[in-house]
Amino acid sequence: MIIKYRKIWFFLSGTAVLASILAFAIVGLKWGIDFTGGSLVEVEFSVTRPSNDAVNQVLTSVGIDNATIQPVEDTKMVMRFKEIDEATHQKLLTALEDKFKPELNLEGAAEAGIVVDTKNAVQETRFDSIGPSLGQELKEKTVWAIIIALIAIISYVAWAFRKVSKPIASWKYGLIAILALFHDIIITIGVFTLLGKFYGLEVNAPFVAALLTILGYSVNDTIVVFDRTRENLVRRIGENFAQIVQESLNEVIVRSINASFTVLIVLFAILLIGGSTLRDFTLALIIGVAVGSYSSIFLASPLLVVWEKWMSKK
Repeated sequence: MIIKYRKIWFFLSGTAVLASILAFAIVGLKWGIDFTGGSLVEVEFSVTRPSNDAVNQVLTSVGIDNATIQPVEDTKMVMRFKEIDEATHQKLLTALEDKFKPELNLEGAAEAGIVVDTKNAVQETRFDSIGPSLGQELKEKTVWAIIIALIAIISYVAWAFRKVSKPIASWKYGLIAILALFHDIIITIGVFTLLGKFYGLEVNAPFVAALLTILGYSVNDTIVVFDRTRENLVRRIGENFAQIVQESLNEVIVRSINASFTVLIVLFAILLIGGSTLRDFTLALIIGVAVGSYSSIFLASPLLVVWEKWMSKK
């Protein structure tokens, strides 16, 4: 049934891709400080390290929004946000000190003749400014990383399917897998464009890591379907290609959906309890995994059939 109604899947995918491209062209992504530049502050706590939410409340109180907070080692914390002046920098350190200074029994200590230092509950260990030039370099490296990954994927698929050259040449499996990957990446970027517009989600280094992860996961799902098609082609030489592809899909569709559903359950759990540090990365993975599961079943295999029919007519 999937192959029979392929025009419906092509229409849905085409509409989603077109909408994503228009959203990106008109609205654009909301770039974070990893790309646009900003400030980085690393502090060490002499007391128990507070939660990310507690630190974020302090940042908000001094006028710093959309910060990325990352715990480091046992007592340190790194905060990334848009560039701030020195006055705001000092205001932040004072606010952190006041908020997280240890609760001491000063009265009892004075009676015992003990001098208690209530300062230095929070010590700054690093303060850097991230220039826009570094952001531009990161953009270029991101593009190159994706290009290299795509070339490696299509090369591997062409080699793995080298023994199945009829009725579809082995390199065409790789090319269709890449088309499905573009479909997944473009839609993920389109969704994040809208989330940035309406909810202020910024694109930073974790989003890039999520895109590269989506590339690997999506192509793996597609190859599972293609591999079953390859096995059936070898066993059933001369039979109708579309029928073989449909039966191959029937054999793996339940496995593919169950695997993706299991991954999505874990990702939703991380999204709910992982905190703001993992939010953008996890959300991008949820979108990419869901779209990738769809494309591997409803897009990649029907494209194989359409290409084979087109080549037969030609």
